[in-house]
Amino acid sequence: MEVKISANELEALFDALPDVVFFVKDTMGRYTHANLTLVRRLGLKRREDVIGRSVTELFPATMGGSYASQDRRVLDGEVIENQLEVHIFANRAPGWCLTCKRPLQQDGHVRGVVGISRDLGQPDGRHPTYQRLRRVLAYLQEHYAESIRVATLAGLAELSVAQLERHFRRVFQLTPQQVLTKLRIEAAMRMLQGDDSVAAIGLACGFADQSSFARQFKATVGMSPRDYRNMIAAS
Repeated sequence: MEVKISANELEALFDALPDVVFFVKDTMGRYTHANLTLVRRLGLKRREDVIGRSVTELFPATMGGSYASQDRRVLDGEVIENQLEVHIFANRAPGWCLTCKRPLQQDGHVRGVVGISRDLGQPDGRHPTYQRLRRVLAYLQEHYAESIRVATLAGLAELSVAQLERHFRRVFQLTPQQVLTKLRIEAAMRMLQGDDSVAAIGLACGFADQSSFARQFKATVGMSPRDYRNMIAAS
């Protein structure tokens, strides 16, 4: 016998997970379901303050527009798996997470978007390859502004490229490339609090040019480097 679970039941289940955001949106991008973690991180008190509203109403304009664009891609059939993102919470504190979104289909038609964003947890220090992977992480932390080959990282860990990718996901929940992106974006977020130009910051953080920097920053943070700088200055 096939057992089906409703969005309401999932919402109640995800209420118990403080490190996971759960949501369902309709084809207009309005929340139909949201767990309490999302409600609290938006600085709100009741689920009713979220339901029926869109990301453009609940998030800062630049971030809301980016999330809405992502939702439209999913409504067109795209599946987003483990997208590394920085979420800026109501207190302006950034938090790293992995986001998954899928089209919600009923009777062969896309009726909305269902998704989760789970906080990036601590590395698994008990894994047998942890110490070797720490060498790779230390190298990435020191050389994130440079062009880095995955084969070089695999050599440092004395693993094949496939083994490195698999063990990195197990220990850090990220691929080596995602860790590199995280380090570069974190450095850029720090530097954007200073006076250097956006172009200079992008180059200093390992991006080939200002365009690629702006594209990756917006995909990860939900806003352009310039908008992020303005937000920090205003807070």
